[in-house]
Amino acid sequence: MRRLMLLRHAKTEHEAPSGRDQDRRLDERGRSDAAEIGGWLARHPPFADIVLVSPAVRARQTWEIAWEAMKDIVSPPQVEFLPALYGADPGRLLEAVHTADEAERIMLVGHNPGMHELALGLTGGGAAAGRQALAENLPTSGLVMFDFAVDDWTDVAFRRGRLVLFVSPKLLKQTSSD
Repeated sequence: MRRLMLLRHAKTEHEAPSGRDQDRRLDERGRSDAAEIGGWLARHPPFADIVLVSPAVRARQTWEIAWEAMKDIVSPPQVEFLPALYGADPGRLLEAVHTADEAERIMLVGHNPGMHELALGLTGGGAAAGRQALAENLPTSGLVMFDFAVDDWTDVAFRRGRLVLFVSPKLLKQTSSD
């Protein structure tokens, strides 16, 4: 069994001072949401063995803030910053997953539209409410978890994933106020 977690970067400023998209930073809400998702992950083990992160500032900050919220509870994963994740389409993202070796659980921290399209493409079954919510959008700080009944990451394929969970700070707020 393999578990794949997809985390979209948190909310960002509209434009970086440099004018470069890769330099966009998290805004105040983004920082808060990244910490909230990190705290949620810490309370819902097991966590990833390997985390693959886009090198864009907003993805790195999302990972760093989420990790800060969970580091006292979760064992440190292997973290790799992969330039190929920036602006990647679903096929390129899946290639990154296929390169994982012995890990049972992987997390990707990246960007839409590729992350959302990958999530939709991987879904072959699972939680109906999560599938319906995910069909509309993978929002900033949105987290999707899939399980695959395979022994090797190279066997992970489109339509073979079981959607275990789809959560976001907004969904967490809605469930806590119910």
